[in-house]
Amino acid sequence: PQAASARTDVRDCSTDPPYLPPTATNTTARLAALRDTMRAHGVHAYIVPSTDAHMSEYIAERDARLGWLTGFTGSAGTGVVTQDKAALWTDSRYWTQAERQLDCNWELQRTPWIESIGLWILEAVPVGGNISLDPFLFSIDTWNSYSQALHGSGRNLVPIETNLVDQVWGDERPSSPSSTIYSLPEAFTGSSWQEKVAGIRQQMERHVRRPTAVLLSGLEETAWLFNLRGDDIPYNPVFYSYTLLTNTNISLFVDQRRLSVEARGSLQGGCPGLLCVELQEYDQARAHLQHYTQGNVTVWLGTEYTTYGLYGVIPQEKLLEDSYSPVMMAKAVKNAKEQELLRAAHLRDAVAVIQYLLWLEKTVPQGQVDEFSGAQYIDMLRRAQKHSRGPSFQSISASG
Repeated sequence: PQAASARTDVRDCSTDPPYLPPTATNTTARLAALRDTMRAHGVHAYIVPSTDAHMSEYIAERDARLGWLTGFTGSAGTGVVTQDKAALWTDSRYWTQAERQLDCNWELQRTPWIESIGLWILEAVPVGGNISLDPFLFSIDTWNSYSQALHGSGRNLVPIETNLVDQVWGDERPSSPSSTIYSLPEAFTGSSWQEKVAGIRQQMERHVRRPTAVLLSGLEETAWLFNLRGDDIPYNPVFYSYTLLTNTNISLFVDQRRLSVEARGSLQGGCPGLLCVELQEYDQARAHLQHYTQGNVTVWLGTEYTTYGLYGVIPQEKLLEDSYSPVMMAKAVKNAKEQELLRAAHLRDAVAVIQYLLWLEKTVPQGQVDEFSGAQYIDMLRRAQKHSRGPSFQSISASG
């Protein structure tokens, strides 16, 4: 029997010239440009994660730095670039995808742990070398893990606030979102934002450490707290923002031009006063926090969603750390109204799924439906239901 032919949908870097499938991205020019920028900053290795400044699970196109640099579009991964090497770490869900999308500039590492990234860096970077990353793209825990992996090795972990990939990406980088940020109608909120703020302030008062402020970095925290929604990230009704809620003030850092008239009115109806939301520009969050923490204050935050870039400006003795902020915990406990709304949404969705199964029973035997058209059809049925705002992820449709 004839030997099984080599797969043509994945790369083969062992041949000369290497074989690349049409799905692979040529990254030679991008890597050369990044390496020039690294040299200019005295950086020997640069770490590129797959997340954004809010530790979001899904990200917007403009935050897909790893995807742009490598061609790999999976939802989880880490890239490291040195002057003569480039490697991508991802988990087993994505190994085949990576072999289809990467060109031969990249080594694929099949162990996604930070220890293995650290070991690779120690081998690739000489003693005295600088390993850099953007502190606004790494959680506190991840930063600490890298710090630990390199500790005592004679290499330096140096945060650089200018994102080097963004510098190279330049004008091609997708622009900031400009769509409207709107208020959720009262019929869909379990309670007003004023009630939510009062509840969080009560928790601050009762806490043994008596924190003076709560810092919110997770996008869904701010959206939930103020009953606001946007569409900055596909499949997620959120918008880029930070919130600093103190006993006496509320600061919302957001692109103010995008707030609907109703949203702005809702936030500023109680001005001046304890329930007045002061609007500040999105990129002012760090400077504001730095200024605030010069006083006699304690800032309560959730480490899972706060980046090292923000965390680093707060003096250690003024920090109150939990895995999740009190807002994230409050959001997780649904009140009676929210439970009722959830059940009603599931009923509407069930109708769409039943319609879909009926349609499949009729059309599949006729050979008229494939996985792609099936996914499109269920999306259409869901859209036809009342109050539909679209799916929460791309419909995953498979058979066989």
